[in-house]
Amino acid sequence: MRFIQTIYTIWQREIVRYTRAKARILSTLFQPIMFLVIFGVGLKETFAASNFGIDFLQFMYPGIIAISVMSVAIFSTISTVWDREFGFLKEILVTPTPRSAIALGKTLGATTIATGQALILLVLAPLLGITIALPSLFPLLLLMFLLAFALSGLGLFIASLMQTTENFGIVMQLLIFPLFFLSGAFFPLTAVPAWMGAVAAVNPLTYGVDAFRQVLLGGTAAHATLARLSLHTVSLDALFLAAFSCVMVGAAVIAFNKK
Repeated sequence: MRFIQTIYTIWQREIVRYTRAKARILSTLFQPIMFLVIFGVGLKETFAASNFGIDFLQFMYPGIIAISVMSVAIFSTISTVWDREFGFLKEILVTPTPRSAIALGKTLGATTIATGQALILLVLAPLLGITIALPSLFPLLLLMFLLAFALSGLGLFIASLMQTTENFGIVMQLLIFPLFFLSGAFFPLTAVPAWMGAVAAVNPLTYGVDAFRQVLLGGTAAHATLARLSLHTVSLDALFLAAFSCVMVGAAVIAFNKK
């Protein structure tokens, strides 16, 4: 019971902290919409010429959701670094509280925030001219939560190793852009050079984008077209994200113990 209470308390603290940062909410919401408008409109005709037979906004939208999840999930874990700098984390770690409960509370807090932010994009989809079939909403929500949990675990592991927010920001900037551009959000990864495919294969965001795209385009795109754009089955994508989550949260627990 104490284990669950610890997770809930830390989770609640992360949610309260996020909801009070209005500027942060607006900025993380504006970024994916900006990508949709600028890249979607600017590259729409270019993508249409490739004969995939689907609208570029429709193609890019799953990737934008995944990128939004990634940005919010990873940067939400910066609270761990803040807690270390201001001594709050030390106060928790000296108690008999299980390290796994701390890691899970932090991860679930970031996961909830990232999933909630992505849900706003789903609500805005009709305004952007993007069609979403109702049967796809539930599996999409589960996949969004799973991707958010995986990336929150990654962010927490890195945050547990950082001593200052400046160091965390630098590392995140170096990490975010490769994850961002090698995820298949803006172009298919089915016909890229071998080295790029190898990097994408270990990128958790790749599996989120791949699963989101299959779920969202499953009811509108032709089966042959979807096969040309997909890397794995949705089940395999979900399995990779689940395994990645376990590894990252476990690594964060070990890092907390060492600290």
